[in-house]
Amino acid sequence: MPVCNRIFDSHAHYFDARFDCEAEGGADAILQDILGKTVESIINVGTNPENSRRALEQTARYPGMYAAVGIHPEDCHALNEEESLAELRKLLGNAESRRRDKIVAVGEIGLDYHTDFFGAYPLDKEKEMRFFEAQLCLAEELDLPVIIHDRDAHGDIFETILRHPKVWGVMHSFSGSPELAREYVRRGWYISFSGTVTFRNAARVREAAGAVPRDRLLVETDCPYLAPHPYRGKLNHSGYLEYTLSAIADLWKVSPQEAADTTRKNAERLFFENYL
Repeated sequence: MPVCNRIFDSHAHYFDARFDCEAEGGADAILQDILGKTVESIINVGTNPENSRRALEQTARYPGMYAAVGIHPEDCHALNEEESLAELRKLLGNAESRRRDKIVAVGEIGLDYHTDFFGAYPLDKEKEMRFFEAQLCLAEELDLPVIIHDRDAHGDIFETILRHPKVWGVMHSFSGSPELAREYVRRGWYISFSGTVTFRNAARVREAAGAVPRDRLLVETDCPYLAPHPYRGKLNHSGYLEYTLSAIADLWKVSPQEAADTTRKNAERLFFENYL
């Protein structure tokens, strides 16, 4: 018996090759088992123009799935700036095509300073920032929310967002301090938590989650990554969100179903208000 239902997974990557390698029947088998049952909605989030197109193709097959398209800071190192941003703009199209394609956000975008190399490409902070700024401007122009990736770049992310006060969205898989979470919320942002909130060594993440008002908190898988305890290190999927919701419910002292209902309504407010 599921702990809760009508779950909204605000961040997933179901086009990722890990599903084909590690799940019998691939992502489709998982989605057919959970989407429209325990899981009501999923945002399928691209990280470059190529896999954003795959995300759109996948999204078209599932009534409960919606898409975000964008260029991730890791991916940008291998891309031609002018060409890839032009491809992204083409994918985003106009209001009518976005509604047809179920595009509800620009993402995943941001900054990542975690490592000095991304494959064969060295960390280029200036290039990451140019991609980030360009996509924030695009989101503002199109009146779309953004999905922000922030890894070891809290200060630069915050300062950049301050330069774009008309942009709004969600800080995905939040890893910052409770004080930083409060600052984002004060500026109208949402904060999302993944399976990391269930990790035994993640007291700081739980503290940050406890600092976020209930009407500003989302949950996500970031699947196939960041599976919650007790599946940490294994292939993640939206069916495991009940563990993340149970951790949030413990913080709020409510039932997991109430946490699922609250976070679903928050995600619907963020992603669907301009879409529907």
